[in-house]
Amino acid sequence: MKSVMRFGKKGKLSPRYIDPYRISKKVGNVAYELELPQELAAVHSIFHISVLKKCMGDPSLIIPTKYIGIKNSLSYEEIPVKILDCEVRKLRTKEVASIKVLWRNQFVEEATWVAEEDMKKRYPHLFEAGEVPD
Repeated sequence: MKSVMRFGKKGKLSPRYIDPYRISKKVGNVAYELELPQELAAVHSIFHISVLKKCMGDPSLIIPTKYIGIKNSLSYEEIPVKILDCEVRKLRTKEVASIKVLWRNQFVEEATWVAEEDMKKRYPHLFEAGEVPD
């Protein structure tokens, strides 16, 4: 049987699951040992069932590890790809410009609203002429 593994913190910017891996053996009532590739050699191979999901064969839900860009620290950086929308949100005492950002390895439905000012500081290339929707 194959299982896919949840990677990183649970949250809207984390990939849901990565590559399907074969279960090599059951370890206790709630843990399984997986056959991991060499690129994940630094990861302990035994996982609690809460971070595993039976691989149902829908490849669109699985992100291969080679596309994520896993660092030696077993972390990765989520990179913005495109600005999908922008709006000004009115708060009690001020207005905040927000943009809807599509992130690498995420579906359009998972795009998030973030403060425009913060994104301009970190990713100025996204705001080049013609890039921001009206």
